[in-house]
Amino acid sequence: MSEGGTPFRGRLRRPGRKGVTPEDDVIEIEPGALSGMFAAPKWLRDLGFSAWLLVGLGAALLGAIWLLSLTEAIVMPVLTAAIIASVTSPAVDWLRRHKIPRAAGAALVFILILAITAGVGLLVLTGIASQADSLSERLQEAAKEIQSLVTDIGVDGTTAEDARADASSSVSGGFEALTHGVLGGIDKLASLAVFLSFTALSLFFLLKDAPVITGFVERHLGVPVPMARIVLGRVGDSLRGYFVGVTVVAGWSALIVGAGAWLIGVPLAGTIAVVTFVGGYIPYLGAWTAGIFAVLIALGGQGPEAALAIAVIVLLANGVLQQLVQPVAYGAALGLHPLAVLIATIAGGCLFGTVGLVLSAPLLSAAVRIAADVSAAERETSTP
Repeated sequence: MSEGGTPFRGRLRRPGRKGVTPEDDVIEIEPGALSGMFAAPKWLRDLGFSAWLLVGLGAALLGAIWLLSLTEAIVMPVLTAAIIASVTSPAVDWLRRHKIPRAAGAALVFILILAITAGVGLLVLTGIASQADSLSERLQEAAKEIQSLVTDIGVDGTTAEDARADASSSVSGGFEALTHGVLGGIDKLASLAVFLSFTALSLFFLLKDAPVITGFVERHLGVPVPMARIVLGRVGDSLRGYFVGVTVVAGWSALIVGAGAWLIGVPLAGTIAVVTFVGGYIPYLGAWTAGIFAVLIALGGQGPEAALAIAVIVLLANGVLQQLVQPVAYGAALGLHPLAVLIATIAGGCLFGTVGLVLSAPLLSAAVRIAADVSAAERETSTP
């Protein structure tokens, strides 16, 4: 084999024709000419490199999720408090501009949040407890009516009776848990108490020291401070806009379901409206869970006919009628198409659970806006 870059030489003999002497041709091949003969094409090398980058990114993401799961007792309260603080901190800033010290303004907003949370929880639990006995009896009667109905359409009587007994037992156990277990055993829910305590403590300090914390994050985000300020600002704006849109959609659904329950004569129409409104803050899953609650109340209060009517109202409120306000609410708040919100929410929920359900859409909106800001900045700097 040649060394020092000397070309390869070979002799090729061409057979001559009859009566003609064969001719020899000398062939020279430079070593570099063979370097790409067995190499993968450039597009395949680029694809393989990108694939390894994705594998590394996925491994880093899984490792981060694993570490966060080990510290869930601290991470979840702090994350919850950060979401609430990002939405409510403009109220503290407004108070600060009106000559109220930031610590006092943070305390006022913090107390207001606690009062609203406690009021909603007390309203729901008190309303259910006040109607627990009558609702339980009516649910038993409704179960018997359903049993007779399914027997009339040809279902075996023994099967119908077993189904009724199972349903009655589940309903009774559920109401007992709601009215007695939760109210009477709250002192035993240590994990809930720890979560609420850490969330409240984190929320107060995040509201009070928001400028200090924001400045620290901007300096240590790994990008220039002006860019970090844009990133954090866009994330905060997207979170606030998202919750404004969610509030509009949840209020619309609660109005429809609550008014429908009131017109039908279902007991606890106000409680149903409040549960529907609160459930709207958990995308998709919360609204349907609140709908099941409304149907159960209607079934126990007015029977199968009212339950069917409420089910239709819930379907309309979370379906066709919701589409009247959802594009306007999400489009104005996030600048995203509702289909993009749906896809991002489902994907985030599959990967990260409830946190993903809540944060995926606003973070996607923030990413889109940050990319637009960066492109605009690049165009300005490149313009002479």
